[in-house]
Amino acid sequence: MTRARVVLADDHPVVLAGIKALLQATPDVDVVGEATSGAEALERVRVLQPDVAVLDISLPDMTGVELARRLAADCPAVRLLALTAHEDRAYLQQMLAAGSHGYLLKRSAADELARAVRAVAAGGVYLDPAIAELALAGLATPGRTAADPGLSPREEDVLRHTAWGLSNKEIAGRLELSAKTVETYKARALEKLGLRSRSDIVRFGAAQGWLQNLDDGLMEPKR
Repeated sequence: MTRARVVLADDHPVVLAGIKALLQATPDVDVVGEATSGAEALERVRVLQPDVAVLDISLPDMTGVELARRLAADCPAVRLLALTAHEDRAYLQQMLAAGSHGYLLKRSAADELARAVRAVAAGGVYLDPAIAELALAGLATPGRTAADPGLSPREEDVLRHTAWGLSNKEIAGRLELSAKTVETYKARALEKLGLRSRSDIVRFGAAQGWLQNLDDGLMEPKR
């Protein structure tokens, strides 16, 4: 069994202890480090290079958005999961744009935490079901709706895998295409939908239901 190595960052000791206890009870997760500030989290993640860094958005010395940006730049192989009490769409969008691969609310059921860590560690994207609808707000483009995107089947395939968090190279392998062809399909899809960023793609994917049963999707065989 492949175990996901995780570093936790939260400035509330009781919350941090609770999160750690939940994940330590998960057979395929190892908590390898903890931090109570942004600076400490940067140091821990840089040194330990975990599979996943679980980040609180509200830290005493640095916002979660800034921390995510710096980790995404310094440790691109580390997957980022925001764990927060903030349910505002602005926080969600900022964290996705900063490089977070998931967004989970602290009020969610305990099993959601393990599910989110697994999905993010596997290379996917995870949005808390309670906040997924907020990710869709502001998505509509004039003359285009999520229900009628006008995508070709191959463009949809590529965009779906992008929303799951896979790279162009990984998508090319799964769909038996060249990386250049994947880039072309993705560019066409983004132009049709008026999308610009990875967070836009994730929100569109949530609207289509692509982020449901994400574990199953990531285990799909090559076509």
